[in-house]
Amino acid sequence: MAQAEFFIYQGPNGERMVSDRPVRGYSLVTRRDTVKDAGHILANRPIRPGGPARFKSYIRSASDRYGVDAALVEAVIAVESGFDPDAVSNRGATGLMQLMSATAQQYAVRDRLDPRQNINGGVQHLKHLLDRFDGDITLVLAAYNAGAGAVERYRGVPPFAETRRYIRKVLEHHSRYRALRYGS
Repeated sequence: MAQAEFFIYQGPNGERMVSDRPVRGYSLVTRRDTVKDAGHILANRPIRPGGPARFKSYIRSASDRYGVDAALVEAVIAVESGFDPDAVSNRGATGLMQLMSATAQQYAVRDRLDPRQNINGGVQHLKHLLDRFDGDITLVLAAYNAGAGAVERYRGVPPFAETRRYIRKVLEHHSRYRALRYGS
């Protein structure tokens, strides 16, 4: 079976295209081994400028309010949505922090696609998990990804490859963000 590499580009007018080689006049959005589950990337939505900096005041505000490390919040957002406020997972998680409907309701988030509300609800949820798992960040991240019930059922990190990858990625981002953006 042949392995192919695909490039997803964005044109000057925001249009997206897939190619098997570089395309002049287009900006590379991502490179993948498959186009499976790339629909959200290919959707005809222009890339919004600003990335993480665009949401820093919301992250800082919610982090300060609930006593959660801002670098951790930023790391969760990076892994959950890649800082795309319009992100929607195939399971229905929505927004920057990929809130499920029930989680959003729990924290009075009326519009999961509103960055300020989404971050506020996600940080409240992180605070709840930090309290529930005595500040153990590994268990908190496992619960954020797989659910608190799964962490309790397995009495630790569930044996799900996705959850283990998720934890590793968030911790890598967390370390980098603490050093680069938040000092220490």
